[in-house]
Amino acid sequence: MNLLLLEDADFTGVDRVRLTGRRLKHLHEVHRAEAGDRLRVGRLGGLMGEGQLLALDAEHAELQVSLDQPPPAKLPLTLILALPRPKMLKRVLQTVSAMGVPRLVLVNSYRVEKSFWQTPFLAPEALREQLILGLEQARDTVLPEVSIEKRFKPFVEDRLPALASGTLGLIGHPGDYPACPRAVQEPVTLAIGPEGGWIPYEVELLREAAGLQPVQLGERILRVETAVPALLARLF
Repeated sequence: MNLLLLEDADFTGVDRVRLTGRRLKHLHEVHRAEAGDRLRVGRLGGLMGEGQLLALDAEHAELQVSLDQPPPAKLPLTLILALPRPKMLKRVLQTVSAMGVPRLVLVNSYRVEKSFWQTPFLAPEALREQLILGLEQARDTVLPEVSIEKRFKPFVEDRLPALASGTLGLIGHPGDYPACPRAVQEPVTLAIGPEGGWIPYEVELLREAAGLQPVQLGERILRVETAVPALLARLF
């Protein structure tokens, strides 16, 4: 936790905060904090700054905070991601949040197993938990917007064209395609498939309906959790 992320319910006054639960445990066990210590803090959805620990015991922590710094800028990106397997999904959500993706769309694909959609990790509170862990790691306060699209064809045909309008539309896909561009200076819509990649029908639909073009990272086939940060780091 590189940023102590505060929620509205934590505030007992304009500049006073009371913490319990996971963050209190982290202060004790990881920070080994003591009264008087100063910590990096941020308000969820708001500014960042510094907090001074006024009191700390087994039940709660009290801080005085000063928030005067904006969070880091988000990437100019909409990420379309075929739903990964549940255990991988948790790691990918943290990565997406930490790297500054503002909008994530989880979509279905032929190679996405039906059982993946039954995972409790897709519950709003479970998604939020992983995204917050990413924000804490990267020192950010603004949650990505996450939407779920279980029907691939209607999403690509009816909603993706508007999302991708005015952006550089790319499909991360192994094969005989141009190399993924570097250091892009314009907004991007990026579609990354499941393990094994999109099937040909899906690639063609993404191309024809929304104007996205396939690009590749080389001959190696990467796991989704590796492909996501690799593509983002190359693009931006």
